[in-house]
Amino acid sequence: MTKAAPKRPAEVEYTPANCHAREILARVGDKWSVYVIHVLGDARTLRFNELRRQVDGISQRMLTVTLRGLERDGMVARTVYPEVPPRVEYRLTPLGATLRQLVRALVAWSASHLAEVDAARAEYDARNGRPATSTSVGRHAPSIRGQPARAAG
Repeated sequence: MTKAAPKRPAEVEYTPANCHAREILARVGDKWSVYVIHVLGDARTLRFNELRRQVDGISQRMLTVTLRGLERDGMVARTVYPEVPPRVEYRLTPLGATLRQLVRALVAWSASHLAEVDAARAEYDARNGRPATSTSVGRHAPSIRGQPARAAG
């Protein structure tokens, strides 16, 4: 007798609307978008290089791609001032500010659960024969402004 596959939640069934929602989740859930939203939420308005300095580890190209995607999705506003050289500033839109609330909650959750994640990773590594490290959290993660990245090893 074959076991019936469990029914997937309606939110993950394929529909045109769900497909579109997945695109948006991919944008707002990627590593750099979360950091950019968090930093712009604190700073309000930043020029490109100011933003790049505050998002540790991001390349110029990746910041450009991230900002374009966030601008296209209505999360970030880009203002160009007609000066020589041109001055360009970025800020969260009202829509981006609503997402910032969720990002702040994620940042707070991660900060308050670091020890639990470290313990779970150490237990997993021990069970699976991986070399022990002092911490696995943030091994390659950039820091969030005011919160330095934690180095492993």
